[in-house]
Amino acid sequence: MAADEIRGAAHGTAPVPLSVLDLVTVGSGSTASDALRTSVALARFTEARGFHRYWVAEHHSMPGVASSSPAVILAHLAAHTERIRLGSGGVMLPNHAPLVIAEQFGTLEALAPGRIDLGLGRAPGTDGATAAALRRTDRLNEGADDFPQQLAELTRFLDDDFPDGHPYRRIHAVPGPVQATAPGGVQSPHRPPVWLLGSSGFSARLAGTLGLPFAFAHHFSAHNTIPALELYRESFRPSEVLAEPYALIGVSALATDDEKEAARQVRATGLNMVRLRTGRPGLFPTPEEAEAHRFSAMEEEFIASWGANIVHGTAEEVRAGLDELHKRTGADELMLTSHAHSGELRLRSYELIADAYELPASA
Repeated sequence: MAADEIRGAAHGTAPVPLSVLDLVTVGSGSTASDALRTSVALARFTEARGFHRYWVAEHHSMPGVASSSPAVILAHLAAHTERIRLGSGGVMLPNHAPLVIAEQFGTLEALAPGRIDLGLGRAPGTDGATAAALRRTDRLNEGADDFPQQLAELTRFLDDDFPDGHPYRRIHAVPGPVQATAPGGVQSPHRPPVWLLGSSGFSARLAGTLGLPFAFAHHFSAHNTIPALELYRESFRPSEVLAEPYALIGVSALATDDEKEAARQVRATGLNMVRLRTGRPGLFPTPEEAEAHRFSAMEEEFIASWGANIVHGTAEEVRAGLDELHKRTGADELMLTSHAHSGELRLRSYELIADAYELPASA
């Protein structure tokens, strides 16, 4: 597997490669179709400006997040882009049979050869009841505890290399390497690189031990970022995939033309998170909804804490915040996720950040 599929190139004056994490946000008054059209526009724009990769995340039972099926969305984005890497940030492996994921991402690799990333997480990406419905079991901890074994099985399916005597030896993920061994087979042996995602030390240590690239969810677990990255680097063992550790961090970043507008949008994000954390998820609220909402003292405290981890403001303020975060963490790549009610505002945020870093108009 070529190392440059993992290690991107920085463009303009950016200190490291910049990438995108898209939650396919559905704002109040909008539809999932609107959100998916925005995702296509974002993918095409960020490809043109030299962003390295574009990932979508698996979430379930959240009205304001239309990304329950990453593989379906990625296939759609692949049809509308040409160069940018596309991937999952991530697929929640305990929710699925490893063979199904190998088949889905083998299909994506066939649709967009050499452009697909398979990012894997071990959290459910939803509440416990929804996770139980997805997995058809209420033994949720068992799925998380079995993650290393599920990962090993998935890797075997991707590589088609179960050993002789294994019960799955004669089972093959198609599209996949087995097609190259069939009479007249010309299938490429290439398969998507696997990333491990995490918000704590478990996946950091596992990624390091296996010599895999690591993506850390700084955008919702900022206090764990530096300890997890240090653990990943300390645990790292060179592999066929990587000779040295490579870690990206997900960063919530929103740039607007007006600093006050950024603050309004962050407060709307806070209301969205309050609803989610209290079991009342809905469509992403407008700033006007947030301004009209009467927050309790506890909610205000939560919003202040949550908002402190969002890099927001004018383009120059966001650039300064991202530069400081890169310097503090030593991340090899910054994956930006912009939360706003309006798709136009999200697109404008990436445009402002691209301009602030002098990214090329057509990479």
